[in-house]
This record gives sequence, structure tokens and C-alpha cells, in this order.
Amino acid sequence: PTATENRTRTNHERTFGSPHPIPMSTYSSVSSRMPASGGRYMRSMSPVVASRSTTYHQQRSRPGAQAPRLSYDKVDFTLAEAINQEFLTTRSNEKAELQELNDRFASFIEKVRYLETQNGALQQELNQFKGQQQHGQPNRASELFQDELRELRRQLDATGKERDQYQMERDNLAEDLTLLKQRFDEEAQKRADAENNLVAFRKDVDDATLSRLELERKIESLMDEIEFLKKLHDEVSTQQLKMEVDSSSRPDLTGALRDIRAQYETIALKNMQESEEWYKSKFADLTESAKRNTDALRQAKQDANESRRQIQSLNCEIDALKNTNEALLRQMREMEDQFGNEIGNYQDNVARLEDEIRHLKEEMARHLREYQDLLNVKMALDIEIATYRKLLEGEESRYYEKTPDSQGKRTVVIKTVETRDGEVQSFIRI
Repeated sequence: PTATENRTRTNHERTFGSPHPIPMSTYSSVSSRMPASGGRYMRSMSPVVASRSTTYHQQRSRPGAQAPRLSYDKVDFTLAEAINQEFLTTRSNEKAELQELNDRFASFIEKVRYLETQNGALQQELNQFKGQQQHGQPNRASELFQDELRELRRQLDATGKERDQYQMERDNLAEDLTLLKQRFDEEAQKRADAENNLVAFRKDVDDATLSRLELERKIESLMDEIEFLKKLHDEVSTQQLKMEVDSSSRPDLTGALRDIRAQYETIALKNMQESEEWYKSKFADLTESAKRNTDALRQAKQDANESRRQIQSLNCEIDALKNTNEALLRQMREMEDQFGNEIGNYQDNVARLEDEIRHLKEEMARHLREYQDLLNVKMALDIEIATYRKLLEGEESRYYEKTPDSQGKRTVVIKTVETRDGEVQSFIRI
């Protein structure tokens, strides 16, 4: 036995004279017999307070044997005063504890009423939802989900159309790029041919220059030969004059010299004419060839410059098309990433909405279970409160109506009902 039980037993024996008070372990606290769902509202009760209150009601409800009549000459007033003071202190403490328990019970009743209101609203929503499902009417969450799903499908179709359009533009740009590459290859081939022709023309110009120099050297040699023949002619003429002077004393050489001079003049003239004609023909050929090579070189330079300008413009166009293609590809990748992220977000939203719907259904089921548990707890508490009220009223009436000479024993009946999940688990009768 604990100190509280010993003190209670001693006070009971001193006051009522009963040698066998009801032990505290016979009764259990109310909170220990509640179900799991309602027990958390009763855990705040102190077991000491509950045991003291139970002990106090037991002491009051236990009639026990009538205390023996004390004679005034044997009464110990010091002991009676101490007992009275301790009884008053215990009484006041028990009143405060009962008041605290009543406040807690009132707050518990308010919480039960609030939960009943919430449960009623949830039950109404559940009935409405069930009615809509039975009549084939979609609920608001389903409508929102369907609207958002249609919007996502519309955006997905628009994204597919834009992607197809970009792919078509990319294919067209790829074809244009292929054509430009072909043109570039053709222009590059033309440029290579022009450069080869230019090299050949330069070689022809070099050959013509060498031929011109060779002809100039030949002309100089012929001029020297002509000068030599002129000198020879002059010498021959001088010798002829001398021979004419001495013709009287010498044999007739005039005819021979005349013949020789005629032959040399004929040969010199013929050589001069042939050299002049050959020189003129070669000079004309070289001039025409140089002119032709110059025109070809100029045309080749113009073609090369034109090809160079075309190549530069084509390179610029190719660079611009490459930049445009890269920008389009980058934009397409960004749009694919963006649409992929948006589709992922929409799928996450759809999954989140489904999770919320499932969570709401679970929450509704949980509220229904809690409401049922609270109803069970409320029924058990109502039963115990009615039982305690009857016990208190009966004990009060019996306590004030009992006579000093009554020696009989009274029996107090305490019913304790333990319920769990709406079913009666045990019924204790004391």
C-alpha cells in the first residue's frame, strides 16, 4: 500500500470506525478505460487526482460500521481538531481538483461538439460527392483536372506544330545550304581554273619576253652586219676608184669588181630584206601575242577578282546561314527543354492533384473514424457521468439522512463500462 492509501485508511478508521476501507487499487481511472482515439483527451488528468477523487467518493459512499459513540470525558479534542483540519484540507483540495476536472471535461465537450460540426460538414461533402458519382456528375476537382488536362493537351499540340514548322524551316535551310555549298564548290573550281590559266599566261608572257629579247639581239647583230657590209662597200668603191686610175697600166679588173660588187649588193639587199621581213613578222607576232596575253591576263585578273568577290559573298552568306541555323537549333533545343520542363511540371501538377484527392479521401475516412471513436468516447463518458451523478446524489442523500444509531452496512454499486471501437469490451460491477 502507498502512503496515500495508508493515510486514507487511517483517516477513515478514525472518522468512521471501519477497519476495512475499500482499497484504491480496486478502481481504475476513467482515462485508462477509454479507447485509443479518445484517450488522448483524458491523458492530461493526473492519476493522483483521479485516485484521490475516487477514494473520496469511496469514503463517502462507503457507509461502513457506525462509529462508536464517544463520551465527552474520553474525547481527545486535540486529535479531533487535527483530524477535522486534515479533513477540511482534503475536502478543499478535492473540490479544486473536481473543479479542474469539470473544466477539462467542459473543454473536452466543446472539442467534441466542434469535431461533430466538422464531421457533419465533411459528411455532407462526402454525401454530395457520393451523390454526384451516383448520378454521373463530375465533381469540381474532376472538372478542374479535366480542364487543366485539356489545356495541357492543347499546349502540347501547339508545341508539336511549332516543332514541325521549325523542322521544316531547318530542312529548307539545309537545302539552301547544300545549294550554296555546290555553288561555292563550282566557283572555287572556276577560280582554280582561272588561276591555272593565269599561270599558263604568265608562262606564255615570259616566253614572249624571251623571244623578244632574242629577236632584239638578232636585230642588233644584223645591224652590225649591215654596218660591216656598208664599210665593205665603201672600201670596195674606194678600191674601184683606185683601180680606174691605174686602169691604163693594170689589167681590166673593173668588170670583175663590178660583178663582185653587184653580187655582194644583191646578197646584202636580199639579206637585209629577209632580216627586215623576219624581224617585222616576229615583232608583229610578239606584239599580237603580248597583246593577246595582256588581254587574257586582264580578263583573268577580272575573273579572279569577280570570283574572289563572289567567294567572299558566298562565305558571308554561308556564315550567316550557319549562324541562323545554329540560332534556330539552339532556339529549338531551348523550346524543347522548356516544353519538356512545362510538361514535367504539368505532370507533377496532375500527380499532385491526384495525391491531394487521395489525401482528401483518406482524411475524410480518418475524420469519419475519429468521429465514430469520439461518439464511442462520448457515450462511455455519458454513461460514467450519469453513474457518478447517481452515486453522488445517492451518497449525499444517504449521508445526510443516516441516524446516529444506524449500525447496518451499506453497499455501493459502481458500474464501469469499457468500450473499444463502439463495442462493449468489459462490464465491471463492484
